Amino acid sequence: MHRLLFSVIFAFGLAGWGHAQDARDTAIQNTIQDQIEAFKADDFGAAFSFASPMIQGMFRTPENFGVMVQRGYPMVWRPDDVRYLDLTEKDGRLFQKVIIRDQNGALHMLEYQMIQVNGDWQINGVQLLRQPDLGA
Repeated sequence: MHRLLFSVIFAFGLAGWGHAQDARDTAIQNTIQDQIEAFKADDFGAAFSFASPMIQGMFRTPENFGVMVQRGYPMVWRPDDVRYLDLTEKDGRLFQKVIIRDQNGALHMLEYQMIQVNGDWQINGVQLLRQPDLGA
């Protein structure tokens, strides 16, 4: 009897954990998507607000941040399509993989490091990953 009760409680606990994880994954993807939408609208202030305090400290102003993205990550500034892949944990940090198709049709895989600040997800860095061939 105790074993059955434990199994039921454990199963419900895992189901709740899955929902919390789904909500976290959605919130992270929404943060990235909201920043991309801000870039598409040339709203560097809004885009800057999704960056972590560390990133904000590095660039100091939304304008500096916007110039860096335009020059270093043009596929993020003006994407044609955005697809979210897996969210992974490495050494206690969360990384969201994203494939972006730029306006020329080229595919780029990026890895966003995400952190939680005051209950909100923020972008703590983006790395362009080298891929052998993503195809179109």
